[in-house]
Amino acid sequence: MLRKAFNVKQLNTKHSKRITKVKCYNNISELYKTTGAHLVVKSLEVLNVNRIYSIPGGASVLIDIELSKSKKIKNTLMRHEQAAIFAAEGYAKSSGKVGVVETTSGPGCLNLVTGLGDAMMNFVPLVALTGQVNSKLLGSDAFQETPIVEVTRSITKHNYLVLNAFDIPRILKEAFLIAGKLGRSGPVLIDIPKDIQNQEIFVSADFISKCKISESVIFKFISYEKIFQKSFENEIDSFINHLLYNSKKPILYCGGGCQNASNELQYFATKMNIPVALTLQGLGVFPNENPLYLGMLGMHGSVYCNDAIDKSDFLIALGVRFDDRVTGKVESFAHHAKIAHIDIDFSEIGKNKYVDIPICSDVKRFLQKVNEKLLYYDFLNNFEIWNRNIQVNKKNFPIQIPDYSDMISAQKAIKELSYEIQKRRKDAIISCGVGQDQMWTAQHFPFHKARHALWSGGCAAMGVSIPYSIGVCSYLEEKRCNGDLYVISIDGDGSFQMNIQELATIAVEQMDVKIFLINNQTLGNVKFWVDMFYKDIKRNKILKDTIDHQ
Repeated sequence: MLRKAFNVKQLNTKHSKRITKVKCYNNISELYKTTGAHLVVKSLEVLNVNRIYSIPGGASVLIDIELSKSKKIKNTLMRHEQAAIFAAEGYAKSSGKVGVVETTSGPGCLNLVTGLGDAMMNFVPLVALTGQVNSKLLGSDAFQETPIVEVTRSITKHNYLVLNAFDIPRILKEAFLIAGKLGRSGPVLIDIPKDIQNQEIFVSADFISKCKISESVIFKFISYEKIFQKSFENEIDSFINHLLYNSKKPILYCGGGCQNASNELQYFATKMNIPVALTLQGLGVFPNENPLYLGMLGMHGSVYCNDAIDKSDFLIALGVRFDDRVTGKVESFAHHAKIAHIDIDFSEIGKNKYVDIPICSDVKRFLQKVNEKLLYYDFLNNFEIWNRNIQVNKKNFPIQIPDYSDMISAQKAIKELSYEIQKRRKDAIISCGVGQDQMWTAQHFPFHKARHALWSGGCAAMGVSIPYSIGVCSYLEEKRCNGDLYVISIDGDGSFQMNIQELATIAVEQMDVKIFLINNQTLGNVKFWVDMFYKDIKRNKILKDTIDHQ
């Protein structure tokens, strides 16, 4: 009798003893020989992965070889590991699917750290596959050995060190669930030693499809929403009653957690006539042309939007984290308002700001329930006076666009770009760098749809714009709609140079990316703050040559 799966060389080792309650086969012909690296790729195919971004290396070369044989997965060769994970983020942000990146050990996986931190702060579903030295060499300071699991533990949602090829299908299934479907999205890292990639095992044809996930691991990531379901209906009733009967100046404060709930948000805001303020990550979830649209709030937001927040009596926070760049002094933020906070991650509710109505729920599900219940309410307050006052402020305090006689301002250039796109009756997905170009785009470019504005928010990682656009192009190619949307990278020259090598990737892959470069030869945001607060010398903020070499 033969086991369903066993290690050819180590049938009686501790690893094979872990395989219990398995179906038995009378004939070895019912099994086929495979390797850990082959199982990685076949498991990814079963999970419907179509695109991977990678840099090959000695500890991951076996996975790369198997990827080259796959007819379902396209492996995009990047020029730097940081750009590879940013491209995977761009794919995930624009598609809503899990992005996948693959690198080698040592410096290869260490170059993923910034991207993992970015994905963790901006709840991007991501799976990072890293090669590792042979398992027997772990802890010996072997060539290009880095304990990447320990290095990234605090900036990943979960991580794995694979010690048996049998576990690969289960781990990959769990990783994709954890990254994108259980609670708040985030990055998962899987570290696979080279000998495990090379491990030969016999498995049945249905081994991957029938492989079961570990309930004990998954239970840790089940959303608190499941736990609070019993009180969910009561909390929604409390929310609606306060909105309808106790509020005269409500406002919606919406963030990245609304990306999958754009339609429900538009229906709710329009039906209830409630103005909508957006965070940087929320831009696009509510259309710019809607009269209820207030644009971005916070440090870089408009006067009229921040004034509305300050004067509101009921703040409805949807999928936000009350970031310091939004709130400023948190005690003074919306200090006249009762606050309802709806978030899928219960640990975010009340973390930075006390809330009166805490509701742990996916935003889309919450708004669906509220919209259904509102059908049975006869009285609907249209908040006419409140909205009229806001519209007056919008006219009196617009965001200014500098107009110079001898040059065009960056703000005006961005506005002109949006006009040109509208003339052609097309839409665009914008990927932005970090700095002044990011804030000017957020202020002056009109976004109409969710997932059409890609930013590095909380982490604010320079150099993301070009790689993000590569990820977007991959997704549009997958959807076969390359010509329907412009892919535009708006970047400052400082951020642009951080991953400038990826122009080679764009050229080789023949991607249609339009680059809108704001070339002011300075690290603009840094220079602005230093000049304003410290009156410091400018040399370290200027990118052009300011040294007299004579």
